[in-house]
Amino acid sequence: MQEEKLRLEDLLESSKSPNDDDRINNVAIIGAGIMGRGIAQTVASMGLDVVIVEVDSEKLESAKTKLTDNIDNEIKRWAMTKSDKKSIFSRIKWETDLATVKGCEIIIESVQEDFNLKVDIFKQLDSIANPEAIFVSNTSTLSLTNISESISRPSKVIGMHFLNPVPKIPMVELVKSLHTSNETVLKVKEFASRIGKTPVEVYEYPGFITTRAIVPLINEAMHILLEGVATAKDIDTALKLGYNFQYGPLEMADMMGLDEVLTWMETLWKTLGEPRYRPNPMIRKLVRERKLGKKTLEGIFKYDEHGNKLN
Repeated sequence: MQEEKLRLEDLLESSKSPNDDDRINNVAIIGAGIMGRGIAQTVASMGLDVVIVEVDSEKLESAKTKLTDNIDNEIKRWAMTKSDKKSIFSRIKWETDLATVKGCEIIIESVQEDFNLKVDIFKQLDSIANPEAIFVSNTSTLSLTNISESISRPSKVIGMHFLNPVPKIPMVELVKSLHTSNETVLKVKEFASRIGKTPVEVYEYPGFITTRAIVPLINEAMHILLEGVATAKDIDTALKLGYNFQYGPLEMADMMGLDEVLTWMETLWKTLGEPRYRPNPMIRKLVRERKLGKKTLEGIFKYDEHGNKLN
């Protein structure tokens, strides 16, 4: 009788879905920039707990203010409610100490596109995080294989390339390195679906799908503007109405951050060597002048303090 009971318990245990005991419930995000805040909002809105880590309290407070302003703007547009805002903020912890990520099942790195910086962060996390924790990079152009080889858990490193604005874009690219295990892929696919994103699997390659496809379009739109063929507003209107885009390529560039877009262009130009990725003079000039788009309230277009386009 005892033996039969044990066999029954084994059978029940083996029939359990991995989702029963192995679901991701605690998420850490390193970096509270535009992408980090967007990922945090998305994850928290789906009922998961989030820890956001920034380098100092000043940047943390700035990130809190910006997330508050973004959500308040959505409330004014009737796209969210005050209850939504309260629920999201109740699930987000704001920290400056990396050690606070220790209990998280997945850690998402969302800092600027700098290989050495990402490797340094992963190395620090490797000695702090739970041995079973999955490390995710939000990189759009860098090699995950090279990043993963710097730590002791390369099989648990994967890319999740979110697009901006994260809460509104219903997909995410899942990027598998040479070392990423199938178990890691399956867990992250389930996590992506759970936070409302359709996961699209891609092979590791500079730019993946979305960055590689959008960079030449943005570059060409800037060349059209630079050559005086049409105004920025008319270029975006033509492409939005002509091809049913939600945003025109020039406004998209401003939303992404012109400094980020320039980094993507330079990386793709360097790694692939194809002229369509070579940055045009306009984006170099704007970045030099620190006109980086929505985050500085001026880029190709100008914006008010809520990020609404002025021209």
